[in-house]
This record gives sequence, C-alpha cells and structure tokens, in this order.
Amino acid sequence: MKPEDLRSEVARLLGDETRVLTNAAVVERLSKDFYWYSPVLRRQLEDKRGDLVAQPVSRDEVCAIAGFAWQAGVPVTVRGAGTGNYGQCIPLAGGIVLDMSRMDRMDEITADGTAVCQPGTRLATIEAEARAKGWELRMYPSTLAKATAGGFLAGGSGGIGSVKHGGLRDFDNVRGIEIVTVEEKPRRLLRTGGEIHEVLHCWGTNGIFTEVRLALAPAVEWTQCALAFDSYEECFDFGFEIAANAKWDKRLVTIFEWPIPSFFSPISQTVAEGKALAFVMIASAQMDALRAATTKAGGEVTFAGAYTGPKTQPLLSDYTWNHTTLWAMKADPLWTYIQAGFSPDRAREQFRTLRERFGREILFHIEFMKNGEGRMIPGSIPLVYFTSEERLNEIIDTCREIGVSIANPHMNSLEDSGRFRSDNLQIRSRQSYDPRGLLNPGKMISYKSEAVAQ
Repeated sequence: MKPEDLRSEVARLLGDETRVLTNAAVVERLSKDFYWYSPVLRRQLEDKRGDLVAQPVSRDEVCAIAGFAWQAGVPVTVRGAGTGNYGQCIPLAGGIVLDMSRMDRMDEITADGTAVCQPGTRLATIEAEARAKGWELRMYPSTLAKATAGGFLAGGSGGIGSVKHGGLRDFDNVRGIEIVTVEEKPRRLLRTGGEIHEVLHCWGTNGIFTEVRLALAPAVEWTQCALAFDSYEECFDFGFEIAANAKWDKRLVTIFEWPIPSFFSPISQTVAEGKALAFVMIASAQMDALRAATTKAGGEVTFAGAYTGPKTQPLLSDYTWNHTTLWAMKADPLWTYIQAGFSPDRAREQFRTLRERFGREILFHIEFMKNGEGRMIPGSIPLVYFTSEERLNEIIDTCREIGVSIANPHMNSLEDSGRFRSDNLQIRSRQSYDPRGLLNPGKMISYKSEAVAQ
C-alpha cells in the first residue's frame, strides 16, 4: 500500500486525521525505545521505524485497525511509553505503530484490591490513586514516572516490590488482560488465570492489550534508606539477610559494588567514598530496627527519608534496576549491562569466578526478588564495560557455564529475553490470535505465520 493510501485509510478508521502521525521526526521517536543501552542493538536497530503512528482512543478503534491490518497485510507494532531496553516496540517491517498513550483511563480500584485500567495508564497514576484508597502497586519498574500498565505487562517482568511479591508472572499478580486479536473479524478476549500467560510478556506479538487488571497490596508506610559497607561481600550478605528473612517488611533491596555508587551524582549525599551501597525500602515501623542491624553488621546509614509516592524527592528507586545502567552510561558511554540470575546457594562462588576471569570489566549490581516458589533470588543487572561483541558474548557464555542464568538484552527476540515458555504456549496462542503474524513481526522468531505455513 502506498504511504498516502495507508494514511488516508487509517485516518478514516479513526475518524480523526490528527491522530495519524506521519512527521518523520515524530514517527522516528515513537518507533524507538531505550534499545541504545545495548551497543549491539544500537547498530542493528537504528534504521528501523514504522510508516506512520496511529493513536486510538477506544476499543472499537483498536478493533478497526486490527481488522484493516489483517485484510491489507499491514504490520502493527504496539507501543506503550517506550521505556523498554530490548527494542521490543521497534518495528522491523515498517507498518503501523499503534501508540496506546491516549487510552489512559483509570477505570476503578476494586474493593478487593485490583486496579482496572486502560493500557496507556501510567503506573505512577495507578500508584498514586491506589495509595489514596489504602492500596499500592505490588511492583513497578524504575521507570515508574513514565511507564504504562500495558507496556509493563507486555515487556516487563518485575521491579520495585518483587523482593516481596515476586514477578509479574507469579502469585496472581496480574489478574486479567483484555486483548484484541488480529483476524478478519477481530475478537475482544479477556484472559484470566492461567490464560494470562498466553499474552503476558510477549512484546505485543499475541494480541493488542485494551484493558489490564493488576493485583494491588495493602499500602505500607515506607522509608527509603541508603546503607554503606566497607566491602561488597559485607553489603551483599547483609542485603541477602534483609531480603530473605520474612521478619523484614521490605519493598526494595538493591546492592551496588563500588564504583557504581559514584555514578549517582544527583544523590551524592547518600554515597560513602569507596564503599559498597545498599538501597532499601523498609516499612517505617522497622526503620529503627534496621538502623541497629546495619550498625551491628558494620555498616552505616547514610540516608533515610520517607517515601510519599512517585514524586518523592530524592526517589532512590530512580537509581535501581536498569536505571543503574543509565547512570553508568552517563559517566562513561562504554558501560552496558547484562541481565542475570545468580544462585542463592552459589552466588559468592560465582562472583569470585567472574571477578578472577574478567576483573573490573564486570561490576556487580544485585536486585533481590522472590521467585514463583517463594525463594529469594539474587537477581542481577551487572554492568559490563563494552570492548567488543565477542568479549560481551564471552562474559555471557561464562555466566551460563557457571550456572548464572542470562536473559540476553543484546538480542532482539522474545526467545532470548528470558521469559519465553518452553511449553510453546505463546506460539500456540499466536496461532489463534494473530495467525498471519502481523503483530510486531520478527520478534517471535520461532513462529511461522499462516501465510508462510501455507
């Protein structure tokens, strides 16, 4: 289809040409995410973009776009806020970028603690409204201020709160996802229970989200604090104890070895020169006990302040999870990262092996999180100093050899992202919900579309 014909048809379907964007700079911006965290993806994806951006405001408009895409064979790549790092929402085959930012209505917070909203609703909005009613998000990414509910469920896996509540796929943290299929006659389907895993963390390849339902937790009065220790080993051991011991009510336990804390220039008051640092969000009622435990373990509380919501200043979670990588890149653009899971039993041995082999090319950054079996895992987003793709792959291969799990953020496919299911549930659901493979094509590389199969 010619570009002008595609624009005309999409404008007709939406009934509003102002919500069809074709300006080259705008299309470029809305075709990209934070893929440039990876020097490998930066090279591979920098020239990829959609043909236009459509901004629906209703389910009916989404259904109209989906039906048209099926009929015309036009690819559709769904976009939230674009805060992901794998290039999840970068279209590889052009077509329509479906920007869901205008579908941002917060529908309700139910009496049993479920947030029901449209996919473009910002997580910060949900957190603020939930806390006003005595609830809070079970988890959220470090991009809380910008990230949307739909984008988080399509491309995220956990975040602040996962130390207490696990990941998105655990413990019924996601109660429901409504999707629109891409077929001759698009269907609206509500996935609940085990059906959620057909579409959760599928990068928008298995349906277009039009409603999400997130389980909430009773709100807690939190204190955020920074704890400094003379060595990384002491900091890690203390953090593991706080994370794994059920007596502590915590929302975040993050460990940084030096010099990572030196990259956090806006909050330099929390940093002790040359020391490892822990960021902890603890129930305020336990702050005195945490302070005493820190001192007993040889540490020092360098900062403590109330968490009052997403606009808290300073907000220490702005320096955790993959925001840590961003601050490192600001200090030196050759820093990048990997996503790893250390063994709760062998982590210290694994740290030693990596340090002996790669020295300071790798810096340890731990995010403790509970897995689906309730066990505390030293999840990790280590910093890696990039010298070549070959060296990066050598570090990744070594991690896997010594039992460190890797979700490779330098690969642009769902299979390499660490959340692909070995039972092929995601592939089977795509055969039903997007048989022609028009949603974000090229990202589920195991899938053969109906057109190819025939």
